[in-house]
Parts: sequence; C-alpha cells; structure tokens
Amino acid sequence: MIIIDNKILSDDVVEAQFVCDLSKCKGACCEDGDAGAPLSVEELEEVDKYYEIIKPYMTKDAIEEVEKNGRYVYDDEFGWVTPTLPSDNEICVYAYRESNGLIKCAFEQAYNDGKIQWKKPISCHLYPIIAYKGKHGDYERLNYEPRKKLCSPACKLGEKLKVPVYQFLKEPLIRKYGAAFYEVLEQAVAAHENGA
Repeated sequence: MIIIDNKILSDDVVEAQFVCDLSKCKGACCEDGDAGAPLSVEELEEVDKYYEIIKPYMTKDAIEEVEKNGRYVYDDEFGWVTPTLPSDNEICVYAYRESNGLIKCAFEQAYNDGKIQWKKPISCHLYPIIAYKGKHGDYERLNYEPRKKLCSPACKLGEKLKVPVYQFLKEPLIRKYGAAFYEVLEQAVAAHENGA
C-alpha cells in the first residue's frame, strides 16, 4: 500500500493496468450497480446549478423521474446518489444511450460542449478507483475495484498498452486531490519500482 497524507492507496492502484474500452463495454458502468453514482454534499449544488442546462441531453423518462423524485436521492448504504431508471435496467438518469448503444453522460457532454464547468460526479470520473471515507478517523482508502465481467475488456486493453490504473486516472486524481498529491504518488511509485 502507499500512504500519502491521509490517503491509503491499495497496491492495485499502481500495479494493475486499466484503460476503458468503450467500444466493448459501451459505458455500461452507468447502468450496472447497486445504486446511482455517489455524490458528495458539494456535488449536490453542482447538480442543482447545471440541471436546467443539461436537461436537453436527458431522455424524456429521465426528466420525468427527476421531476417526480428529485435530482438526487439518499441511499442508506451509499449516501447521496444520482437517481436511476428502473424501466431502463437501472441506468443513471443523467445518462443517455446513443443509437450505437454507447452510454454517455449528460453532464460530461455538456462540459465537452463548453456549456458547463463541471465534468461529472467525481465517483464516476475516478472509477474503477473507489474512495472510501475512514470509519475511525480522517482518512480515505482508495481501492481498485473494476467489475469482473464488465471491465474485462478495459483490463485487457490496459495490459496490452501497459498503462497502470493511476496513470489512466491521472486527470480525476488531480481533480480530486490536487497536482501535488499526484506528484508525490509518482515519486512513491518510482521509489517502489526501484526497491526503495
């Protein structure tokens, strides 16, 4: 494991290899899970702030679900999460399926189109790293948790391209923890590889 400040990273974060292969998985992580995407309290404000702007990217059913049950819901196990559509295989309400079957995020598409300043929930951006708050103290555990079947193509592509998880997720790691954190992580990995 690697410890940086109050973050504990599992060895898999630096040793496993992973590169999303959307041509194979079609973005199915947006509809495969026990609940919607986890949201921090701060992110609830982002959802509220940009909801009207991203609405045109959403499906009719998704808009109806949000208008009926809210822009986010509270789950006893995961806390605040994005709502899902039971009628469409539990897909996130902020996701939509293109004609080729690829699932895209309304927030991310609006961000890419220059309409909003927030890319998407950090839990989505960081996946397959999942950050857990410590139960006893002010720390976080960062674990690598790909879905075995769903993420199999990404694991194979990562191995083929020789891209470690932490490198593939450089952007979201910096977004969440800052550039200084990532720099220390790179130094820790280099020291680990050199047997220090």
